[in-house]
Amino acid sequence: MPLIPYGLLLRFTNFLAWVAFGFLRTYRTRMEENLVAALGQEIRAPNERKALVWRAWKNFARGVLDTTAVMHFSRENILATVAVEGQKNLERALGKGRGVLALSAHLGSFTMIGARLAAGGFPFSVVVKQPGDRRFARLIDDYRAQLGIHTISAKPRREAVRGILKALRENRIVLVIADEFKSGDVMVDFLGGRYPAPRGPATLALRTGAVTLPMFATRRADDSLLLTIGNAIEPVERPELEDSVTATTAVYTSCLEAAIRRYPDQWNWLGLARDGRVSRAEMARRKVARHGASKRGRGSVRQGKISSESTADSNKEI
Repeated sequence: MPLIPYGLLLRFTNFLAWVAFGFLRTYRTRMEENLVAALGQEIRAPNERKALVWRAWKNFARGVLDTTAVMHFSRENILATVAVEGQKNLERALGKGRGVLALSAHLGSFTMIGARLAAGGFPFSVVVKQPGDRRFARLIDDYRAQLGIHTISAKPRREAVRGILKALRENRIVLVIADEFKSGDVMVDFLGGRYPAPRGPATLALRTGAVTLPMFATRRADDSLLLTIGNAIEPVERPELEDSVTATTAVYTSCLEAAIRRYPDQWNWLGLARDGRVSRAEMARRKVARHGASKRGRGSVRQGKISSESTADSNKEI
């Protein structure tokens, strides 16, 4: 890649995005369905919605190019490529010594957040769902390490939690992508619907005292990248931890929604659950309820059988 002019790489990436957009109809349709469900009242014209989906698709492809290209950038090149707004917020948060949770989404060139902060000398860790091929996973981890980014594997979950807690104790920044609303533990309002959101970010903030800062790397009109670091999001303290987690997750989700509404053509529109999907906590409650009902049913059958056997024995004696 370093031997190929970036403009040529960009044209090739856009061409591949156009080809994939034509062939991968299922993903394209799903993105448009989610867009209609969320912003259908605001963007009524079908051609406008299709155009927005195409821009979001092309932006995703551009993010893949950014992710790959940055592996060959020098520190100076990274600093020049991504401008930062709100760095004082990050410095104040790190000054508290309890680590920082960088709350973000699959928005814009989100993979550039770590590269830019690490190039700026900030200690940075990222939680990653590793690919199935271990050799490929190690290769990508090595590239991140060269950029100064520490990788925490998302699985197994217990090890991931240990890695995050260790990073926060070391006063590091931990990037958490929290816009996967498919199988979370807390039901939240998001883009006009009710979806299951992950409880991890809120739980970590409440239990560790780490400062939560919203961070988004978005593309500006002149095609440059801007990393915006927002003000700290205070967790909601309630008497019960579960209530605190639920309320804090709702606040985090509201922050993500505001960013997505501001840059709808820079979100991937694939992170929403199908209709009727409930949180893992609700699924567990329903499972327990079904299990209890099943046990009660079996108990009634056994009791009825015992009663009938006792009646038969009595009749025999009579």
